Amino acid sequence: MPKSTSYHEILIEDLKDSLEAASYIEVVLEEGDPIILSKALKNIIEAQGGIDRFSSQVQQCYEKLDHILLEKGNIEFSYLSTLLDALGLQFAVKVKSA
Repeated sequence: MPKSTSYHEILIEDLKDSLEAASYIEVVLEEGDPIILSKALKNIIEAQGGIDRFSSQVQQCYEKLDHILLEKGNIEFSYLSTLLDALGLQFAVKVKSA
């Protein structure tokens, strides 16, 4: 019997594509849930090869952001999201030009 592939494995494989990662994070930002955003960032980092492949500055930035998202919630994020929504705007994530 063939081994099945888990949803997580498929997700990580898909997130290796920058366009998929951008779309994924956009949907997560629309949800406005800091815990889901934390998990989404972890998934994208895993798909990119793990946090160790980034500079120590990026690692520290990620750790601080993750702490804010999980421990304190993200009050500023919700304020910004609400304001943008009222202005008829939304967050957008796109792939950086090379």
